[in-house]
Amino acid sequence: MLFRQLFDKESSTYTYLIADLTTKNALLVDPVLEQVERDSKLLEELELTLRYCLETHIHADHITGTEQLRQRTGCLGIVPDKTQTSCADQQIHDTEVLQLGSVTIKAIFTPGHTDSHMAYLVNSDRVLTGDALLIRGCGRTDFQSGNAGILFDSVTQKLFTLPLETLIYPGHDYRGHTVSTIGEEKRWNPRFVGRDRTSFIKFMSNLNLPKPQKMMEALPANEHCGSVDVMP
Repeated sequence: MLFRQLFDKESSTYTYLIADLTTKNALLVDPVLEQVERDSKLLEELELTLRYCLETHIHADHITGTEQLRQRTGCLGIVPDKTQTSCADQQIHDTEVLQLGSVTIKAIFTPGHTDSHMAYLVNSDRVLTGDALLIRGCGRTDFQSGNAGILFDSVTQKLFTLPLETLIYPGHDYRGHTVSTIGEEKRWNPRFVGRDRTSFIKFMSNLNLPKPQKMMEALPANEHCGSVDVMP
């Protein structure tokens, strides 16, 4: 398996390139519009064929590169089940497995940051947690049908039940971290350590974070798979 973590500095977004080295088939998880040229060049250099663009959720802080990559490569756009969009080629459901040659990507329904968020377990040894679980943090829950109690359940009952050595690759990082493990986050993540569901909800309700700068343009565009034609 080829596995690459790619970073967009403006939005602090991680995009993941995953490929089967025998078939040379690849997918991108959470591509960013401004990085389409970078991602296309890397695919070409590595002689990979992009089959899928896979989203963890509808993003509010950047516009997805799915539509541009779909036009360039003919790849399929896949979004989580229950996502409010009609532009995707496929929806992926909880526990569904996407097969890419010898690589298996299993969807794990992890709502709370949004009501249709998915994490993806790759080859049973690493999990792409999107915005549900960050390194020493978690995604916010104050818009897009977010719910702090449901996020607490998703993290503690689904992600934290994975083997301790499972690698965590988040959707964002703002402090220079790249990877963690389930064991590390269960021990050191300040959003969850020492908190029960009630105290977590209280904590999340008092964050008072500013809205993402690109929210007004990103949400409508991402509901159309990154089509800039619908931007206000």
